[in-house]
Amino acid sequence: MEINISDENCPLRKTLEIIGGKWTMLIIFQINERTIRYGELKRCVVGISEKMLIGQLKFLCEKGIVSKKSFPEIPPKVEYTLTDLGKELLPVINQIIQFGLQHQF
Repeated sequence: MEINISDENCPLRKTLEIIGGKWTMLIIFQINERTIRYGELKRCVVGISEKMLIGQLKFLCEKGIVSKKSFPEIPPKVEYTLTDLGKELLPVINQIIQFGLQHQF
């Protein structure tokens, strides 16, 4: 299979548009197979600003990678889970982790 990376519809480019951000894979990895509340996710992704986390979660929801559930209560309760599409990325992330463990950069 030949891939033309200069083509704007290149599958590699399209995938990197979604998962190529600094925080994206870390967020997906932290959500993983569980349902997680915003505050816990914020604590798990060390170093991310609130503005960046909110923006990344909104982007991932728009792309169908993450699902957001809001509860009408005070204080507000919001939970995030990976969609089936998002769960398809977990093996890719795990392969990247294995590569890092094997090569210790």
